[in-house]
Amino acid sequence: MIQILPDHIANQIAAGEVIQRPASAVKELLENAVDAGATSIELIIQDAGKSLVQVIDNGKGMSVEDARLCFARHATSKISSIEDLFHIRTMGFRGEALASIAAVAQVELKTKLATNPSGIFIEVEHSAITREEPIGIVTGTSLAMKNLFFNIPARRNFLKSNAAEMRHIIEEFTRVAMAFPTIQFSLHANNQQLYQLEAGSLKQRIVQLLGSNYASKLVGVQEETDYLTIRGFVGKPDFARKTRGDQYFFVNNRFIKSSYLHHAVMNAFQALLPADHFPLYVLFIDLDPQQVDINVHPTKQEIKFEDDKIVYAFVQAAIRHALAQFSITPTLDFELDASIQQLDSIQQPFTEQTRSAIQEGNLYQHFKQKDQAHRIEPDSTQPAKNWKPFQPLTADYSSMGKENFLTESELGLRSTVPTSSAPNTTIQLLQSYILFTQVHTCTLINQQAAHERILYEKFIQQRADKKTTTQPLLFPNTIALSITDASLLEELLADLTTLGFLIKKINTTDFLIQGVPAGFENGKEETILETVLEEYKHFNAALALPLHEKLCRSLAKQQAIKAGTPLSEREMNRLITDLFACKESHLSPFGVPVFRTLQKEEIEQLLLNR
Repeated sequence: MIQILPDHIANQIAAGEVIQRPASAVKELLENAVDAGATSIELIIQDAGKSLVQVIDNGKGMSVEDARLCFARHATSKISSIEDLFHIRTMGFRGEALASIAAVAQVELKTKLATNPSGIFIEVEHSAITREEPIGIVTGTSLAMKNLFFNIPARRNFLKSNAAEMRHIIEEFTRVAMAFPTIQFSLHANNQQLYQLEAGSLKQRIVQLLGSNYASKLVGVQEETDYLTIRGFVGKPDFARKTRGDQYFFVNNRFIKSSYLHHAVMNAFQALLPADHFPLYVLFIDLDPQQVDINVHPTKQEIKFEDDKIVYAFVQAAIRHALAQFSITPTLDFELDASIQQLDSIQQPFTEQTRSAIQEGNLYQHFKQKDQAHRIEPDSTQPAKNWKPFQPLTADYSSMGKENFLTESELGLRSTVPTSSAPNTTIQLLQSYILFTQVHTCTLINQQAAHERILYEKFIQQRADKKTTTQPLLFPNTIALSITDASLLEELLADLTTLGFLIKKINTTDFLIQGVPAGFENGKEETILETVLEEYKHFNAALALPLHEKLCRSLAKQQAIKAGTPLSEREMNRLITDLFACKESHLSPFGVPVFRTLQKEEIEQLLLNR
């Protein structure tokens, strides 16, 4: 039997699309404060937003009637007709934010209009007003969301750790604060101030949010056309990093995610960056709202352009123009060094006497006669020496220890054809694969996939046995991160410690690396951690694996020998032995096949099959 759902149940279902975690509420409340015309916005967080998310602004506030009505679904002051949907300039417009928050949390609202002598306090629970009274406050609004998902325990259980949820909150705060640099923002978490952002220019806001080391690494982008305007900053190529956390696109001041436009940026940096590095960019695209549809996703972070190709072309051209203006793109320097002009060979005249002396010289004669500038005649006073082909050493070195000498395979003199006398033969193909032959079979091994499997199981076993060994660094290394990445690293810190890392938090954004797992190459600590952060943020989020397993996968991938690496016969044999000692030797940790074995009959069939 079909029935109409009660309002409170319908609101909870609808809230699931808008309020997925505390960060979702942060985004909606901050955007409401911006729409209210605030010049100062304060965000207060307790227990990573699970206990409290509060936003205080000095905007225009609400009347008593509007304060009561704002918690109803689809209650909005920004749309009155269908045509208004195509001219939206505000951040919010659908009237779903406060209704969704009120359906899944306990809400306290304090607000006052400048024209009213007093404000109003409203308490909401289960989408219903439970308390209302006048209150004396300054003009503006304070909205506190308490005990998120208190009435939906199953949803609350799906929330991540406090460190993970706080990272998402900081991301949303950063995006809104970046979009509106003329507004003062502050963020307090658990009675600790994380941000105090004064109003200023966009460049100042970028430095405030991402760190003072960005101040000298930014290149301004500014292009105006009849169709759109592109403004903002990109980072210099030498400041590119392995992590993709510092990339921001805004369309009409609204943060968006667009892999299509990201591709345009990467194309503009073509030939300026290594393949695995990403430039910083904070780019604002302003165009007629009729040319873009922002109402295609509940979070409004995915949009549609009327003409994607035009926007792509403008973004790419604007960045290339900016890089060229600041002499970042490669150029050929045809100017002669001034010091060269002072050399005697340049300053002194070239006389006939000098010419004759040069022409009579031995070097000139050899060049003239043999037509070879590099030819040098043998010295007649020394007996000629006959060159002989290279012969392997035949001396007896058994008493000196054979391990002190390089084998022929280690010298790169590997045989490509196994001898019939050897029952087992191991050779390397294309410096990427190992061919292991036996009497009736041959096995082709992917050396990188095999080593990834070996290292992965090694890290997992060491962690389980609690036998990880830390290699202290002679010179501890300090790594400076953005607050978002710092929050992520703090989330991973406990598991990194169990794998052998020794990392100490210095302050909000800086960490001291004091040790790494034994066997890791010194000097690459920062790169290792940046790669771990990058893979965790962008590649491992969808995998239903425990955190420590994701980290083991990432470290195994980084430390494994790569395709194209030459191996000695001893190294290949050791790799084969370790591989077949693994619990799962057929697949790498990423699901890549490690080897394939062919029987003699299969090989014969391949060769005889015409």
